[in-house]
Amino acid sequence: MSAAPRILVVEDEAPIQELLRYALTQASFDVIVVPTAEQALVEIRSELPAVVLLDLMLPGMSGVTLAKHLRQEPRTRDMPLIMVTARADESERVAGLELGADDYVTKPFSPKELVARIRAVLRRRAPHLAGDPVEIGPLRLDPEARTVTCDGRPVDLGPTEFELLQYLMNHPGRALTRDQLLNALRGDHSFLEDRTVDVYIRRLRAKLGSHGETMIETVRGIGYKFAGKA
Repeated sequence: MSAAPRILVVEDEAPIQELLRYALTQASFDVIVVPTAEQALVEIRSELPAVVLLDLMLPGMSGVTLAKHLRQEPRTRDMPLIMVTARADESERVAGLELGADDYVTKPFSPKELVARIRAVLRRRAPHLAGDPVEIGPLRLDPEARTVTCDGRPVDLGPTEFELLQYLMNHPGRALTRDQLLNALRGDHSFLEDRTVDVYIRRLRAKLGSHGETMIETVRGIGYKFAGKA
């Protein structure tokens, strides 16, 4: 998975495809655009996106059917989903939200507002992908600059160590399983194995010096927890 959050756009109208591609790329997202629900499923099977933007009116399988499918599958049940559609009446919006959508945007829409809504959903559902700096105790992590400081001093982390710390810091106080950490690092189609997390945790603790053992706690039988409050 790239550093930029991957947004899957499921939209069959070419002008809107290009509008979304341009606006989301300008907002530093990694954008994949497909015109059908069937192609969306192929992309999702390959790699889970950070957010799916889904048009309800599609050729072939409808957006409604795709949304139901995604919410029924354990692998995609919690994947952030924003519906983008020309249907503006209240009953349609309610129906979309009841299908499990995290937000509902009607056409025509403001690209800036859509980007803001995507970031809001990420902050709520996947804060480690939202791109916001996070500071806890002596640690400060800036995703945009890809920097970490501890007690004001820079910490040199590799890409995987950085992503691991970012996920931990965005979920302070929560016991996280190795599977959760693996999925956060590379999605669920990863070359990483379960115990590889332990190796990266040891490296991360070592690089954080005296704060490593106290801030990254082992939760016996589960995984790891980042101590402290954001």
